Amino acid sequence: MENSPYSSLLVNSSLSTPASDPDSTFSLCPTHATLTFLTSLYALLFLTGLPGNALSLWVFLHCIPSRTPTHVYLGHLSFSNLLLVLTAPFLASYYANGLSWPLDGFACQLVLHVATPVLHVNIYIGVVLLTWVALNRFSTLIQHTHATRPSACTTLLPPGVFAGLKKASVARAVCATVWVLSLGAIVPVTVYYSKKEVMRAAGGGAGGGARQEVCYSPAVEIGGSLSRASTVIAVAVFFVCFLLVQMCYMTVLRHIRRSRRSTKITESQRLLARVFRNIVVIQVVLIVCLLPHHIFKPIFVSLVQQQQQRTVPAPPSHTTDHHHCHPLSGLVELKNCLLLLTALRGSADPVMYFLLDKTFRKHAFSLFRCWTQPSGSHSSGSTSDKANEKTRALRQGQKSFQSSRVCESTSL
Repeated sequence: MENSPYSSLLVNSSLSTPASDPDSTFSLCPTHATLTFLTSLYALLFLTGLPGNALSLWVFLHCIPSRTPTHVYLGHLSFSNLLLVLTAPFLASYYANGLSWPLDGFACQLVLHVATPVLHVNIYIGVVLLTWVALNRFSTLIQHTHATRPSACTTLLPPGVFAGLKKASVARAVCATVWVLSLGAIVPVTVYYSKKEVMRAAGGGAGGGARQEVCYSPAVEIGGSLSRASTVIAVAVFFVCFLLVQMCYMTVLRHIRRSRRSTKITESQRLLARVFRNIVVIQVVLIVCLLPHHIFKPIFVSLVQQQQQRTVPAPPSHTTDHHHCHPLSGLVELKNCLLLLTALRGSADPVMYFLLDKTFRKHAFSLFRCWTQPSGSHSSGSTSDKANEKTRALRQGQKSFQSSRVCESTSL
């Protein structure tokens, strides 16, 4: 970091509090992984996720005629992903310029009070909604079978459970509850984190009078005891949801294999093979995007606790080399990279809808045709012909919806 343009800022970003607290003595030393990689990928997340999720939300709200529970969940998931990707420009600016932003400046406070809560709220709203999508797919598929015997789940669970999971009104109530609980649980913690934990650390550093805490600092990236405790709770909630999704999809896969052995209908065989492939793709996306961050986060919290129990001597005031860096600076960068991977799911979901859901793909293509046809009006005939063509495209989309209800209910 000696040749970094931020080297001169690193000296001024440490806090003059007791040496036993390494978070207030040392500064974070970002590498190109933060200054270039994270900045670029958050910008890419915004550029790809904004149009993708906006299109998905429009299709689910305005183009699909039947409001099934799955479409209710996916509509809310698209809206949640849209809010998530809107935080990407702020986070890209934070990682690029956080070493030059003062902690009490407007840009830093915007990231702490707006972007951070919105990011974390929508990550866990997405996790819970994906869990309910899995439960809905599970309840739909195991009741429609070609197998010689029904799934054991149809006899173990009360019939009312399956009936409730099929109702759009229940899905809307579930989504409203998820939003309220997520906001109520995460927003107070993030506000306390930004108002109390971070600013308390900054206040301790201001006592020296010669240094000003910057935005990208241990106080911001590591946090205090309450935010770390809430992280453990959030990770526990994630693993409950994740294991529930895995059990649902593993039961569905077993059910599909049994049904494929029992049926001789070629069309049914193709449908079940397509559903099997789609479930595998979704499992890969969930494991790659969500699992690494939630495995590493408890490890990171444990390492922070161990580090804070040690006595670390304060670096000399004239020191400007790499020994001035916080001992956990590299792990902070790894944590942020894995958080980015979690956020990238918001950009990957519309791609999954398009590749795996035949109904969504047909409506998206119809929407594209409606948008692009007016630009060629000088060579495409009269206005009435174009209007008729749009009507036929929409009717074709509705017809394809009716003919592929089974595929639609199990394709994700």
